Amino acid sequence: MEAFSIVGRPPHEIAIVSGIGCSSRLPAYTKCYGFHGVHGRALPFSVGLKMVRPDLEVVAVGGDGDGYSIGGNHFMHACRRNIDMLYLVMDNRVYGMTKGQPSPTTEGDWDSQIAPGGTGLPSFNPLAVGLAAGANFVARGYVGDPIGLTNLIVEGIQFKGFAFLEVLSPCAIFRPEEIGWKARAHSRKKPPSADRATAIADALNEDELGLGVFFRREQAIDVKREKSTLTLADIERSFEI
Repeated sequence: MEAFSIVGRPPHEIAIVSGIGCSSRLPAYTKCYGFHGVHGRALPFSVGLKMVRPDLEVVAVGGDGDGYSIGGNHFMHACRRNIDMLYLVMDNRVYGMTKGQPSPTTEGDWDSQIAPGGTGLPSFNPLAVGLAAGANFVARGYVGDPIGLTNLIVEGIQFKGFAFLEVLSPCAIFRPEEIGWKARAHSRKKPPSADRATAIADALNEDELGLGVFFRREQAIDVKREKSTLTLADIERSFEI
């Protein structure tokens, strides 16, 4: 909410849309409009909302399982459509709410009771995938750096187009070793690139705890719609048999 305060948007001009997972409870802790949806579907709901209510500041939130597994297809296409909104993914590299299964971003050698010896699969690189899919604002933040994270959220909200922000969020229960991120997370030495190939190379080669904006490039917003005049009663009538 501090970021929204800095941007200057009152609660009734903001909508937070989430899927399923620990982080997807976020709308319940805010005073703005919120929608707690179904697993992996935060982005299509958000895109639809932004298309009919372009006056709202729309922010989609979720976790690595919600956003990159069942919601992975929506993630790629939201990047390329370039709707004017922020997608904030809180990544703890595990399914925390459902007792510790490996997620798409879990390291292949992470040993657990559910996956003894690890999955043996390479971990998903959200920044590289988002860049390859066409996102024009790609950044990484960390909950242990609240000031830096707030600044990235503000920058993402103010960006005209689809902004993707990966937020490293340790899971103290199932991934206690991630508490050590606090000592290792650091700001990137490189400034944001406007060249997509360079940014993809940075995302693939950068330290996994490097924080900051990797890519930023202004581009015409793909979908523009006027504010809808439909009322709830109109929508209800359209479903009458």
